[in-house]
Amino acid sequence: MADETDKSTNQARTSRDDRLKSALRENLKRRKVQARERAASTDPSQDDDGSLNEGAAAKPAPKNLE
Repeated sequence: MADETDKSTNQARTSRDDRLKSALRENLKRRKVQARERAASTDPSQDDDGSLNEGAAAKPAPKNLE
């Protein structure tokens, strides 16, 4: 009878471990996707309109009218 209890306990523990491994794997995948999306949305090389940021070279400097 003790053998049957040990087997059922071992099966339950194995089943739980498998479920936890699967859940952790899915969570890691989801977090990686979220991190990639955040990195893509905060890309500093593009302005809000999608054009490349050329810095000061994009606009001519104002001329001194004195």
